[in-house]
Amino acid sequence: MIHNLKLASLLSFVAGIVNVAGFMAVNRLTTNVTGHFAFFADGVIAQDYAVAGVYLLFILSFLAGAFASNMVMELVATKNLKYIYTIPVLLETGILVCIAFISPEMLLRKANIIACVLLFSMGLQNALVTSVSNAVVRTTHLTGLFTDLGIELSQLFFYRKKEQQQKLRASIFLRTVIIGFFFLGCLTGGFGFFRWGIHILCLAAACLLAGLMYDTLKYRVVVLRRRYLQQF
Repeated sequence: MIHNLKLASLLSFVAGIVNVAGFMAVNRLTTNVTGHFAFFADGVIAQDYAVAGVYLLFILSFLAGAFASNMVMELVATKNLKYIYTIPVLLETGILVCIAFISPEMLLRKANIIACVLLFSMGLQNALVTSVSNAVVRTTHLTGLFTDLGIELSQLFFYRKKEQQQKLRASIFLRTVIIGFFFLGCLTGGFGFFRWGIHILCLAAACLLAGLMYDTLKYRVVVLRRRYLQQF
């Protein structure tokens, strides 16, 4: 639970930054595909297949990110479990840093391509956090979170046993934290974009690296502790 809470806080904050900064930079949704499905359907109905094709590309970019993330984790798992999450995080970090230094003119000219790349990175992140938390945590969009939160809030009135209440309250707290940090990330991304432009994505990348370093350090401490205890 504590691990999921830390993970959710960090990655939902990152997704919030990308959500707002990406939208302000290219005027496209860059963290989820729900809205893109509506635009895709609208394009098909209107027989504007060029527009529909663009939105289909957005959807497939997110899917490709999720696919790539899990493929990498499965491949790394056969070699060294210690680095299973390192490559997806470094890949997402690299993407955000590269986009952070794209000129405003290029952002306007290549808006659709940049949106695809950001959606790919969010697909990476969503698949990563889903795997790490055993499908408990999602961080790139809030629709499912608000659905689960509403269900669990209603269950508080019916599941009255102490263990049930404790489990529900812990889950409600986790979802509330994710929503809160996503909103905080949105505010940070918005204010940061007005001040520094797309460079605000560097903060999101720094957060990812900080989380990776923390996880690596924690792993080493655990290993050293076990070796120390084995000696006695």
